[in-house]
Amino acid sequence: MSINNQLSSSYSQPLNAEKSEKNLGSKRKYLRYNCIFLLSIFIPVVTVGVFNIVIDPYDVFNTPNFLGINHSKPRKDNSDRLFKATDIIRIKPVTILIGSSRTKRALDPNHPALENEQPAYNLALNSINSYEVRRYLEHAIANQKQLGLVIVGLDFFMFRKSNTNEANFSEQRLEKRHISLKDLIDVIFSLDVLLASQETIIDSKKTLPAQLRYGDYNGFIPKLNPDRERIQSRFEKYINIYHKSYTDQYKLSTQFLDELKKIVDLCQENQIKLVLFISPAHATQWEAIRSSGKWSIFEEWKRKIVKITPVFDFSGYNSITTEPIHNQMENYTDNSYYTPKVGNLVLDRILSYKEKDVPGDFGILINPENIESHLVKIRQDREIWAKNNPDEVNLVKEIKQKYDALLN
Repeated sequence: MSINNQLSSSYSQPLNAEKSEKNLGSKRKYLRYNCIFLLSIFIPVVTVGVFNIVIDPYDVFNTPNFLGINHSKPRKDNSDRLFKATDIIRIKPVTILIGSSRTKRALDPNHPALENEQPAYNLALNSINSYEVRRYLEHAIANQKQLGLVIVGLDFFMFRKSNTNEANFSEQRLEKRHISLKDLIDVIFSLDVLLASQETIIDSKKTLPAQLRYGDYNGFIPKLNPDRERIQSRFEKYINIYHKSYTDQYKLSTQFLDELKKIVDLCQENQIKLVLFISPAHATQWEAIRSSGKWSIFEEWKRKIVKITPVFDFSGYNSITTEPIHNQMENYTDNSYYTPKVGNLVLDRILSYKEKDVPGDFGILINPENIESHLVKIRQDREIWAKNNPDEVNLVKEIKQKYDALLN
C-alpha cells in the first residue's frame, strides 16, 4: 500500500467512527421521540378507557354503582340494544319478557308468578319490531339452552311496514357468547361514551336515588316519579305522535307477521313455552287509531295474529284502559305507557296467578273461534265509553284536527 493510501485510510477511520456515532445518536433521538409520542397518545387513551369502564354509563361492564358518581345513568335507556345483549350473555336467563318499551316499563321479571322461573329478564326494547324480537330471542337461546318461558308483548306499531330496525341495532352482537370487538372498542374508547360518562357523573351529583326518572334491574325500567302536573300534556303529546304514525305511514307488514310465525316455530322447536299478549294502552290510544281511519287495519291485524297463535288481548275499552285522565292516575303515565301495577295484572292473568284479583274484562284469550265476537264486543264497549266520556273523545278529535290543519 502506498504512503498516500495509508494516510487516507488512517484519516478516514476517525471520520467514519464519528459519522457512525452521529447516526446512532440520531436513531436514539428518533426512537426517544417516537416513544414519547406514542406514550402521549397511549396514556390518555388508556385513561379514557379506564374512566369509561369505571363509570360504565350504559352498564355494559356491570361495574358497581356509587352514590353521587354513577348511580344515575340518563343515557342507558336509549342504549338498550347494547346493554341488554350483554346482560343476556352474563345472566343467561331461563325466562325472558320481550316487546316494546311498553313492556319494558311495566313487566317486572321478579313477579311472584315467576319465582320458580328464575333468573328472569326483561328483554324489551324501545321501538322494536317483530324481526328484532326474533333476533334477540335467538340471542337468548344461543346463551341459554335451558330457556323455558318467553313472554312477548305485542303492539300494533311493531307490525308497521315503515318500522325498520333502529340505528343502534347490530347483527354483530347477537348469538355470541361474548361482547363483540366493535362494541367493546366503542364502549371503552369512543367520544360518545366519554360524553355519556361525563353526563352520568353530572346527573349523579344532582339527582338523589329517590329522584331518579327510571329504575332498572333485570332489564326492567319502570318510569319513576312522573310529574303528576303534566299528565294531561303527556296524553296530548302521545296522542299527537300516534296521529302522525297512523294517519300517513301505517301499512301492515306481511314480513313482520311472518316474523311472528318464526317466533312461534322457534319456541316450538326449542320446547319453550310461549305466551303472547296485546298491550293495554289507554282508551284514548285506541280512539287515536280510530280517528286516523286505521281501525279496520287494527282489527285485521288481530285476525292475522290469531291465525298464527292464540294471544291474550288486553286492549280495547275495559275497566283498566278506561281510567279517566287526571293527575293521580294509577294505571297510566300517558296514553301509551301503562304502569307496573297494570303490568302485574297482565302477568297475573297470563300466568294464572291470583286471577281473582284481575278484573274479569281485562285480558281475553283470543283465537280463530272467538275473534269476531271479541271484535264486536270491543266496538260495543267503545260506544258505551264514548257516550260516558265525551271530553276524552273530543280531546282526541281536537288533536287530530290540529294535526290535519298543519298538513294543509
